[in-house]
Amino acid sequence: MPAIDAAAFLRDLHALREIGRFRTGVHRPTYSPQDMESRRWLMDRMAECGLDPSIDGVGTVLGRHPGPGPHLLVGSHIETQNEAGWLDGALGVVAGLALARAGLPVDVVAFADEEGHFDVGFLGSRSAIGDLAEAEIDAGRNSHDGTPLRDALAAAGLAGLPRLRLDPARYRGFLEMHIEQGTRLEGAGHAVGIVTGIVAIWQWRIVIEGGQDHAGGTTMAERRDAGLAAVRLLAAIDREFPRLCGEASTWTTGRIVLDPGAASIIPGRAEILFQFRDVAVPVLERMEAGLRALVRESNRRERCTARLEAVSRATPALCDPDLMRALSGAAEAICPGNWQALPSGAGHDAQNLARIMPAAMLFVPSIGGVSHHWAEDTREEDLVQGLRVLGEAAERILAG
Repeated sequence: MPAIDAAAFLRDLHALREIGRFRTGVHRPTYSPQDMESRRWLMDRMAECGLDPSIDGVGTVLGRHPGPGPHLLVGSHIETQNEAGWLDGALGVVAGLALARAGLPVDVVAFADEEGHFDVGFLGSRSAIGDLAEAEIDAGRNSHDGTPLRDALAAAGLAGLPRLRLDPARYRGFLEMHIEQGTRLEGAGHAVGIVTGIVAIWQWRIVIEGGQDHAGGTTMAERRDAGLAAVRLLAAIDREFPRLCGEASTWTTGRIVLDPGAASIIPGRAEILFQFRDVAVPVLERMEAGLRALVRESNRRERCTARLEAVSRATPALCDPDLMRALSGAAEAICPGNWQALPSGAGHDAQNLARIMPAAMLFVPSIGGVSHHWAEDTREEDLVQGLRVLGEAAERILAG
């Protein structure tokens, strides 16, 4: 097994945690000054580990191993959600640094904007596999304030840089170590999870057009209240989806905006951001059909008009069986009987890499299942245990 320097691994994690620190977590949104500082920090660490670092035109950082192959690609992302956790993404990148420091022939990557601050979706990993057209970058906007993606790239000093294109022939596969972001490992008392598959997220925008009017002078019979129609539609979705979903499906209304949003004005427009997730395409298609039927029913019943717009449809990915066997064998060797197989309920860059090369993921427990919040945390012994499993698996894959 490679000589893993656990102390250096933890030092790197805590050093990265200080860039954009927010309470016990991190605020490091994509292309913010803190994000760009973290990318420069990462390139310095890559060079110290003997890698050749570079940053591309969308901000993805790659450290290439200078020696002969075979190689593995290891990494994740280092930007964060707003006022969120210190391990989501960063763990996988720093784990890659630890394997490089141990002398393994790995390339380490930090893909840009896995967290979706811009509406392109998996910006860095999609670009790196050749699945992102210039027109999508031209049309991209910040999901929070509408800043054009091109303007954000220019402000970050990335305009004009070439975009990375990964060569799958260079790699035996891609490994991503990550926190679970759920409670299954903690609930089972297990230290490690071997991911079987990664969900697809299908995102939707529901726009409801009503009639803006006076909250006092307009009778209840005359109203075309877009807000009330939105609430009734969402309640209908929540009633119907349990009959359509799979065992591990989830659905979420992440944002509701009423226009004009004043206390004494009947809202004339409502905009809803809605998503559902599953690992099986037939289940996703069944949920989409149900959503469309519920929107049609809303339009039949309501005095407001609802319009459904597809925002994005990701592709679910099953993890590579050979890489999973290497991870499972390593887990049994390092922590016998203290691991389990499980699906990922979150989307990850690995699902895009799986389209061009074998890919697999390793989970470590999340305390209380908390993630996308500054209280996100994992015990250091679990972090180190997961790293040792990753290192053992990497050595098995490279020797195979």
